[in-house]
Amino acid sequence: MVAAVGTSQTLAWASSYYLPAILADPISAGIGVPSSWVFAAFSAALLIAAFAGPAVGRFIDRRGGRGVLALSSIVLAAGLTVLAVANGAVVLFAAWAVLGIGMALGLYDAAFAALTALYGRTARGPITGITLFAGFASTVSWPLTTFLNDAVGWRETLLAWATLNLVLGLPLNLLLPAAARPHLSASAPAPAIGWRPYKEMFLLAFVFAAAWFVTGSMAAHLPGLLERAGATPVQAIAAAALVGPAQVAARLAELLLLRRTHPLIAARIAALLHPLGAAIFVLIGPAAAAAFAIFYGAGNGLLTIARGTVPLAVFGPHGYGERTGLLGAPARAAQACAPLLFGLLLDATGAAVIIVSVACCLAAFAALLCLHASKPDPEV
Repeated sequence: MVAAVGTSQTLAWASSYYLPAILADPISAGIGVPSSWVFAAFSAALLIAAFAGPAVGRFIDRRGGRGVLALSSIVLAAGLTVLAVANGAVVLFAAWAVLGIGMALGLYDAAFAALTALYGRTARGPITGITLFAGFASTVSWPLTTFLNDAVGWRETLLAWATLNLVLGLPLNLLLPAAARPHLSASAPAPAIGWRPYKEMFLLAFVFAAAWFVTGSMAAHLPGLLERAGATPVQAIAAAALVGPAQVAARLAELLLLRRTHPLIAARIAALLHPLGAAIFVLIGPAAAAAFAIFYGAGNGLLTIARGTVPLAVFGPHGYGERTGLLGAPARAAQACAPLLFGLLLDATGAAVIIVSVACCLAAFAALLCLHASKPDPEV
């Protein structure tokens, strides 16, 4: 099951979140709009996913995740098809709106909720397992998308990704069991969770928003940031390429070495890795660009797992899907705004903008110190 969901997650991420990095320029040239409009449509998709997240999670809590994840494959395929026939800004934004719904239905938050509905407090292992698979999404997406775009064009590339969602993603998602655990099923729907308990919810929402602001910033600007700090273009690209392997290595370490510790410990370690890498980079200079990228990638890899495992440990499995949807909304909004805001700060301050990302991580670490595990809740 982990292999099936992990593979479908890799496909879902590869065919949605990672596409603009390669196809923004070809799409903008093909339909006659600035490339910034493509990124604006992508940001709007992330915001749509943020607003839809709680409702998706609530549905998974009550009925399980198989239908939601299967539907995500269909919706992503539909959005990609609409984007493939886009001829102007209106259809561009409409296509990304559909893709935003597909991302809400089919990316990590929904997958984590589906696994928690099945496994309860023992879902930490499966959650870590699927992030090991999906950690290679960019490694799959960027070379394959580049190859297809060069070979057949961006429209056909989008149609190829749409086809993969239907012929590969959909059957894999249908391998999940049909329903949630009995006490979370539709016959005994859980009451609305909301933001209770308030302190813990707001602290964790802040942690994920701060972390995902850094993630969105680094995803868009890491090579440029390294160049502003004195690295050559070759050094910057080579260092940035280490982020993906560092994420996967950190997730493997979590699975093998940290799985018996409380998830908050791994999350606290993760929040400190980016500041540690930044400190090394500042002290040593461009020669430490690779070290900075590795520390950032490792921290980001652990925080991705923490997004699924820390709410489970702090609040328990009851209402997990709705709760993670609520917690994920500020994170997605921060991630959507991060490339623009961090880019403006980078233009204004140069490499000194790294202080902003370090401050975000340290603030997240401080918030994590205020969180504690819940006692296991009884099965109802």
